[in-house]
Amino acid sequence: MDKFFFHRGFLLAAILLVHAAAAWGQALEKIVFSIPSRSIASIDLYIAKEKGFFREEGLEVDLVQIRGNVAMAAALSGQVQASNGVGTVIRAMERTDLPLKTLTVSLKRNLFWLVARPNIKSIAALKNSRLGTTTLGGSQHTAAARLLRKGGLDPEKDVTVIVGGDVPAQLQSLVAGAIDAAALSPPTVILARDKYHMTVLGSALEDVNLQNGTAVTDKLLAERRDLLRRILRARAKAGRYFFENEQGTSEILAKFQRVEYPVALESYRISKAAFTTQGIPSDKEVDEFLKADAELLKLPKPVAAAKIFDFSLQREVNHELGIR
Repeated sequence: MDKFFFHRGFLLAAILLVHAAAAWGQALEKIVFSIPSRSIASIDLYIAKEKGFFREEGLEVDLVQIRGNVAMAAALSGQVQASNGVGTVIRAMERTDLPLKTLTVSLKRNLFWLVARPNIKSIAALKNSRLGTTTLGGSQHTAAARLLRKGGLDPEKDVTVIVGGDVPAQLQSLVAGAIDAAALSPPTVILARDKYHMTVLGSALEDVNLQNGTAVTDKLLAERRDLLRRILRARAKAGRYFFENEQGTSEILAKFQRVEYPVALESYRISKAAFTTQGIPSDKEVDEFLKADAELLKLPKPVAAAKIFDFSLQREVNHELGIR
């Protein structure tokens, strides 16, 4: 009898292995997912690649670093299927009628610290200085503008904004003296502080800023909900891993960002609270964000949330995966 169950169990295991191999052997659907900069803001995408969550959904995902405005154009032309830099997408949609929708928000708070060259000790001392940024009007730029305004400066008159490179590149520009300040995200802000002795002038972490997530075209949402569901499932699995596994997440961040583990670990710990647990911000956070954006962009009134966001597919995925 024991021998019978042994052989039966062995046969069942063999069948499962064959089915698994067949599934993994199927051609993966290739997609391009744009990210605006190299930072912890894209951590769930790094996790989804490293832990095989994209492959589990039949996807081969290329994470391509593209500046926000260029990423939008690439999405509209079909060269990019999804964009992580939803902050830039949202602000463009607040001013125009672009056929785009934000399906998820992974980062709900400003994950930027205003960093200046070592000789600059206050925000007031940044008057007539050069501020680096990745994209005009993007999340990094607006975060820096808010911090400058809190410090008593007019970001439109008191600083010269220089567009060029992502966050790590801006650190090198700070070191070289090509710019005087920039809003840096982890782990770059930690390297700036510890390795190059830059001055950290303030944090924008307390500000609600719907900064990263998944933005797609209306056309793709209408025609390929099956594809988008798989993308969102992979990201949701990665998001759950992020919140449940400090060490594993820090190791992945260290690998993708090419930093030492202690730097990655500190980055994880100071950033964790800025991420959404479900890929969906609360109604209050959305309203607060749109109101602040209307003031920043000098709009007559906040744009309706329904014009920009469609969280219905993310809610379905959360229900499937038991994410609450």
